[in-house]
Amino acid sequence: MRESDLLAHVYALAGGINAAEGGVLVGPGDDCAVVRTPRGDVLLLTVDQAVEGRHFEPGTPVDLIARKAVARSISDIAAMGGVPAWGLAAGVLPPDYRHGRELCQALHAWGRHWRCPIVGGDIAVGPGPLTLTVTIVGNMGGADPVLRSGARPGDELWLTGQVGGSFESGWHLRFEPRLDAGRAAARSGLVRAMIDLSDGLGRDAARIGAASGLRLVIDAARVPVGRGCRDWKQAVREGEDYELLMCVAPRDGRAGAVPFDADPPLIGPIGVVRACREGESPGATIVDADGHEHDAGEMGWDHTG
Repeated sequence: MRESDLLAHVYALAGGINAAEGGVLVGPGDDCAVVRTPRGDVLLLTVDQAVEGRHFEPGTPVDLIARKAVARSISDIAAMGGVPAWGLAAGVLPPDYRHGRELCQALHAWGRHWRCPIVGGDIAVGPGPLTLTVTIVGNMGGADPVLRSGARPGDELWLTGQVGGSFESGWHLRFEPRLDAGRAAARSGLVRAMIDLSDGLGRDAARIGAASGLRLVIDAARVPVGRGCRDWKQAVREGEDYELLMCVAPRDGRAGAVPFDADPPLIGPIGVVRACREGESPGATIVDADGHEHDAGEMGWDHTG
């Protein structure tokens, strides 16, 4: 079973979750779950893993392993427009692993770096590769979370940075979660949908389209290909970019103008959102220089397929 099929099964199982069950506002299917506490506070919840041999290579410095493990979940908070607050870290260590103290110190240091202290966790020893799991709890600071499901026809597509070549360049270990841009997006009132790019621009764009019931159309010539990629096809497939893709409401007389200030500056527009054609499924399309359309949902990382 492909990862995408397994995720669809998970979403179906969780389809009955609603606010009557523990204050759940958003369940599986977005970058974070969103819950409301009995006091009325809105919290973001996310969890991610970093597995040796998959997300980092053997011999990677311990500090960079810890950094990536924390940053992956921080990036999910950024994709909702939120602020990280607390973290939990769990690790499965290989037998005779000799860097346990260093690893724990690094996890706590990176938590403090993003003002998100690691307040608990668990350690186990297992036969497999080093595996770290980090849970982050965040809040919205008074803004509404930006979901994947809010895109509308006519929205412009914007990115917070280049895509592609993340492993070759080492960016996947040193990326900076786009917290400031995410918060600015949530406060702007212009960004209707957003996602962080962990599985590739193609596949992740299709996730916004599927959640919103629309089609995202990306102009291949406008994709900001970066870090040594040979072409747009490679750039949209590789994943591990951790940039944000935003669907921005059209503005009268300002089509194509940067919607708000961000550091680094937003890149775009790289495409638009439109309604699905007759018989067309929600998702994303990439149009190349010859006008040929490519199904973006098949262009990206799938852990099991």
